Amino acid sequence: MSESTTQPDAPPTDLTWHRVHPVTPVVRGWSVIAVLLVIVGNQTLDGLPAGQNMLAGNGWWQILGGIVVVGLIGLGYSALAWRMTTYAIDDESVRLHTGVLFRQQRKARLDRLQAVDIVQPLVARLFGLAELKLEVAGGSDSGIKLGFLKLDDANHLRAELLARAAGLRVGGAPARPAAPGAGPTGASVGPGEPPAGEAPGDASAAVGHVDLGAPEAPEQPVMEVPPGRLVWSLVRTVAMIVLVLAVLGLIGVAIGTREIGTLFTALPLVLGVGGYLFGRFTREFNFRSAISPDGIRLRHGLLETRSQTIPPGRVQAIRLTQGLLWRSADWWRVEVNVAGYGLSADGTTNNSVLLPVGTRDEALGAVWLVLPDLGTADPRALLDEALSGIDAGEHFTTAPRRTRVLDPIAWRRNGFTVTGRALVLRRGRLVRRVEIVPHERTQSLGLQQGPWQRRLGVATFAVHSVPGPVTPTVPHLDQHVAGALMDEQARRAREARAHAGPELWMRRDEVAAVVETIEDDDVETAPYVGTAAPAETLPSAARGLGDDAADDLRGADDQTSGDARE
Repeated sequence: MSESTTQPDAPPTDLTWHRVHPVTPVVRGWSVIAVLLVIVGNQTLDGLPAGQNMLAGNGWWQILGGIVVVGLIGLGYSALAWRMTTYAIDDESVRLHTGVLFRQQRKARLDRLQAVDIVQPLVARLFGLAELKLEVAGGSDSGIKLGFLKLDDANHLRAELLARAAGLRVGGAPARPAAPGAGPTGASVGPGEPPAGEAPGDASAAVGHVDLGAPEAPEQPVMEVPPGRLVWSLVRTVAMIVLVLAVLGLIGVAIGTREIGTLFTALPLVLGVGGYLFGRFTREFNFRSAISPDGIRLRHGLLETRSQTIPPGRVQAIRLTQGLLWRSADWWRVEVNVAGYGLSADGTTNNSVLLPVGTRDEALGAVWLVLPDLGTADPRALLDEALSGIDAGEHFTTAPRRTRVLDPIAWRRNGFTVTGRALVLRRGRLVRRVEIVPHERTQSLGLQQGPWQRRLGVATFAVHSVPGPVTPTVPHLDQHVAGALMDEQARRAREARAHAGPELWMRRDEVAAVVETIEDDDVETAPYVGTAAPAETLPSAARGLGDDAADDLRGADDQTSGDARE
């Protein structure tokens, strides 16, 4: 008796496979030369105090020749990697095959889609190309990168993927193979796995030939961070103070000792702090946010531009932060946890910034983009108490007085409150932090108790979220209060998940109702009418924000609905 076996999760045989743009090897290969130039520069600077110069005499042409050779090798490998990279899209997933020596097959389920980013590095912008990044639940390395594509094609493909992720069946499946003899710009490899010896056509042409039945959803701008405010916010940080003091100290030491080599010893410190500040400026430059039926849209970047789309309900936790030097201007920074983003390799969390710096009204407006209904009668009063209040007040339960021995500065601010939709935690006196976790996004709960805490009968309450900048905790609660909070929050999270909406936020019954409405009104772009954009909840929730933020959100909602119907 014979038994047939198939490869687990084998791709369907009728898929159409595509390649990325043929200029991709150039965009990726230049980084090898950039790394070599950085290494040579570091070695040259390190040798200057000892009187050694690698570029003196005939050494410069040997270094230049080595850079050219290594650059050509890197370019050749990038070209081979491009030839071995193919991707395919169906109604349920995106598949990517990569690898030269070791083949890798990746699959991203669209119903697990957390965010879609369009990234344009500096070199890619020169060629009008962009990389499409799909972030899915499962960790910081669980997503898929399709790069590089033409910018217009990347935008169209993003709209198509978001529509499919929402549960819509718009347009058709990806285009079928071009007819034989279609030339070098054929649309695809063909059904099934691409033959080893054949090359698919240009992926930009492939995407261009796809019948994209989903137009890009209309959007309404909500907030924009002026460059002057961003610069001034970086000046008023501890990192800038450390940088200025370090530079002044080094100059004083160099003048006093009359040895210029002293400056080079602290060069790594200056470069590290300066690089951090410059990196934040370039990542958060020209920061803009907007709302649309397919989620929150964020655009930012100076050298590398990034356009992010976070679908409805994907944010796991929110954090508002205010440093001591920002207090006079009442500026706040808003960050979020999104499954799939996590932390980058260098520890930065630029993908998770919802507002780099903004006024209190703007920060609360950013919160309402994520959580339009806080589940309380007076959300503005509650959040004002969370942002700047001390002691219990009207809404919060705080740490007992005996914890002032453990935290003499911030013990009066440490506390929590519970609303119908979320758990709100606050802590910190010098650096104020407020963390908001929707009940249905609670991953797990924990209590931590050190020896001094056990002696005082207190404990630290923690909400475990997905990897990201937000780590919701409140220290030094009474141990009985913390234990009761953990039990009640577990129950609330369980009930909230039971009533949570589907991952496909545009459910089929809603689609049917929308289609019926469209047919009555004779509207063409109606797949976006009645989607998960908070068309009804935003205006009502925005009443507690303050006049400016409320008007922005209310006008954004009205404009979005109007654009969709036009």
